[in-house]
Amino acid sequence: MIFSQFRQLFLPLLLIAAIFIFGIAGYMLIEDYAFFDALYMSVITIATVGFSEIKPLSDAGRMFTVVLIITSIGTFALAITRITQYVVDGEFQRIFRNYRSDKKLSKMKNHVIICGFGRNGKQAAKRLKSHNTPFVLIENNEENIDSFTDIDRELIITGDATHDEVLVKAGINHARALITTLPKDADNLFVVLTARGLNPNIKIISRASEENSDLKLKRAGANNVIMPDKIGGAHMASMVLSPGIIEFVDVLTGNGDIEFYLDELSGDELQEDIYGKTIRELELRNKFGANIIGFKSAEGKYIVNPSPETIIKKDSKLFLLGSHDQINNLRKEFRQ
Repeated sequence: MIFSQFRQLFLPLLLIAAIFIFGIAGYMLIEDYAFFDALYMSVITIATVGFSEIKPLSDAGRMFTVVLIITSIGTFALAITRITQYVVDGEFQRIFRNYRSDKKLSKMKNHVIICGFGRNGKQAAKRLKSHNTPFVLIENNEENIDSFTDIDRELIITGDATHDEVLVKAGINHARALITTLPKDADNLFVVLTARGLNPNIKIISRASEENSDLKLKRAGANNVIMPDKIGGAHMASMVLSPGIIEFVDVLTGNGDIEFYLDELSGDELQEDIYGKTIRELELRNKFGANIIGFKSAEGKYIVNPSPETIIKKDSKLFLLGSHDQINNLRKEFRQ
């Protein structure tokens, strides 16, 4: 991989090496110089520094020196110019950045992959960052990336998310979820199919624009399909019908200015010794200040404001209300 990135330097370096080999071989054959003497003569001749010869040259040696000077002037200048241009254009920095990015990406696990960095992708990235959730961004248009500076540049992949190798580079095999927000439904469908094939257990959330695209995306393997235009219109209508409730929900889901928000904690994330205990025994309110306001049973039943005697099971899920610090402290205490 590294060698392929440096391939643009191979030709100028090869030209320089060829000139020196030509000079060394010529002086060794024509003047019967030892290797280091021939190397010295080649360096001072190619560099045109004007130092004296080791010993007087024969006519054949002088003719060879003339040929070496004429040949090396253009070749050496071209090679040095290409190497300088390579450095000035930032190629070394780009290669070094890609190397560090590949190294960091190879170590990532249980992260989220965001495909597309338009309006929806930016909102997803901001939300994940506010929750300290690691994510990798895939975007084909570098201008979209440059417009959002609050992101680790080493976790950005410039490429087409519909290509298998790009998703593999993003760590699809070790990711917990994938969010695809590409503008075309066909591209999102292709990403969903590819991601599901590469990682059958990953959670996939896809954006859709057309009315009939949501069913196709779900058949392809998407767990959830979001239609921003549809949700946006319903949200605006709800702001007219019940503005207080909608504003309160926005605050709890992280769109407001106060520090409290809703979060969820799956039973399979918890330590095994918690299974079989009741909500009362956990004492979340007393220990951390967070509240359990909802519960999803192992059978899939949702309970609002569950009873303190509700038993925690591996397949259940807790819905929490609290500050960022309260919920983070709770997770550190109870997660595996």
